Amino acid sequence: MAFSTCLSKTIHTIDQFTNAIGHTVSWLNIAMVVLTCITVVLRYLFNHSSIIAQETIMYLHATVFLIASAYTLKLDEHVRVDIFYHKLSTKGKATINLLGTIFLLIPVMAFIGWSSWPYITSSWSIFETSQEAAGIPLVYLLKSLIIVMVATMLLQALSEILRNIATLAGIQVKHKFKREGAL
Repeated sequence: MAFSTCLSKTIHTIDQFTNAIGHTVSWLNIAMVVLTCITVVLRYLFNHSSIIAQETIMYLHATVFLIASAYTLKLDEHVRVDIFYHKLSTKGKATINLLGTIFLLIPVMAFIGWSSWPYITSSWSIFETSQEAAGIPLVYLLKSLIIVMVATMLLQALSEILRNIATLAGIQVKHKFKREGAL
């Protein structure tokens, strides 16, 4: 009983963390849409263009895409080629999810982290800035989001592994957070 309680608490804690990140980052979508609308209006009605506004939209998009990846995994919303999966039992799905996480997700995240590390450290070593004169001078921070994505995905992968092991062992664990709607 103590093992299942510890397992459940670990899964729940990781899921809460991922949920908080996902909900926080989702607000950036509103900022991105508003800023895009403002940029379009300025460009086509007033013939004014802003490099910093365009780069801010790019930064917001990259942040949402990279940081919300773990949240998307938690909600099981990543693209899945589903030929047989939907017909499987709960334990069959747990087996597929467990194997996919261990043999696909973790190696891919490890490769992304390993191969992007020199790219990120190089950017930090020179405090890389935008190539545009009026651009955002924080390119090194933007590139650092790659490592944040890897870390959050690996943390959520741990939650998924534990959840699937619990399912296979017949231990009841609160599956996922209910969907409250997206922004």
